[in-house]
Amino acid sequence: MDIKQYMEQLGRQAREASRGMARADTATRNRALTLIADAIERDADALRAANQLDMDAAAANGLEAAMLDRLALSDKAIATMVEGLRQIVALPDPIGEISGLKFRPTGIQVGQMRVPLGVIGIIYESRPNVTVDAAGLCIKSGNATILRGGSEAIHCNRALAKLVKQGLEGAGLPANGVQVVDTTDRAAVGALITMPQYVDVIVPRGGKSLIARLMAEATVPMIKHLDGICHVYIDAKADLKKALDIGFNAKCHRYGTCNTMETLLVARAIAPLVLPELARLYATKQVELRADGEAAAILQDYPHLAAATEEDWSTEYLAAILSVKIVADMDEAMEHINTYSSKHTEAIITEDHSAAMRFLREVDSSSVMINASTRFADGFEYGLGAEIGISNDKLHARGPVGLEGLTSLKYVVFGHGEVRN
Repeated sequence: MDIKQYMEQLGRQAREASRGMARADTATRNRALTLIADAIERDADALRAANQLDMDAAAANGLEAAMLDRLALSDKAIATMVEGLRQIVALPDPIGEISGLKFRPTGIQVGQMRVPLGVIGIIYESRPNVTVDAAGLCIKSGNATILRGGSEAIHCNRALAKLVKQGLEGAGLPANGVQVVDTTDRAAVGALITMPQYVDVIVPRGGKSLIARLMAEATVPMIKHLDGICHVYIDAKADLKKALDIGFNAKCHRYGTCNTMETLLVARAIAPLVLPELARLYATKQVELRADGEAAAILQDYPHLAAATEEDWSTEYLAAILSVKIVADMDEAMEHINTYSSKHTEAIITEDHSAAMRFLREVDSSSVMINASTRFADGFEYGLGAEIGISNDKLHARGPVGLEGLTSLKYVVFGHGEVRN
């Protein structure tokens, strides 16, 4: 069959499976997650072998270093996938929870019940761990899902899909509760995002070109973020050690992630003290600093220095490049952030509690932090077990999207024979 027919078949199967997923009790869904975790541990060698096929093909095709880093399935990544599933098992089940019950003057009781969204389509690139994170969250939240991973991870995703299916069947859940699109044809994406009769929401995880395409073509609602232009602001009243530790970690812990710092803002009063110390740390990783004029004057002896352009302030590098700007104070820092940020994650380093609380209130991003690295903006680190993505939208879900982000609320009414007059 052609791609459109194939995707419609997946859609029909997912819609049918969604009813069984929503009906399943907590114990059954947890049983499936446990079986999948056990299977991943058992078949780790086979997963590594499948991933190596993908890595070899990607390297031969000239995939850039940041994407190769995302594609690699290390021992640590496998252990994290397993731990993520076990954390999801331990999380409270949101499905069926009734909140806000109150009596009305008529005698009826009105509240809201948390329910699955239905069928979730997830489109992502490179990272094979997303296959497991997404499957786990969708299973626990009672949703069916269609997963379309990147063509560069096809061997690993196929191997993971097999293990997920075994777990679903072993727990008595519909085998089609999680389906991985088994084609690298890009037309599959176009079909998936235009099937509102089968798919309730799309969650894209990928580069700007993918998100831009989906924003232009999708007829299914999306939970998304376009890019991660994250800022760290070092305030005049920052603790120097915290500023150095966080400033280095936020940029250099990993370059290819959406929660990596891309712009460093430094208060003028502390810049001569903190910038040379940070520069010594960045030099160990050969980070290129793109600085405004004032910062460049302080960093003039730094070996990897370039002049910042207007474009730099709105660029997600995903590489060993960092924009640096000196600002007068927190007000100027917040003005810069609210102008150039992608509304993903921002952090302030300060010992001034009042300033920190103003920063929390006035910076309009999905995660705002005090004295912590932006690299913590992650569902696993937030205790969600795993995340299906990060949303910088304001409707439905915002920030790392875990179990509750994959559910909706419906009104429920308890009556005792009341009729409306």
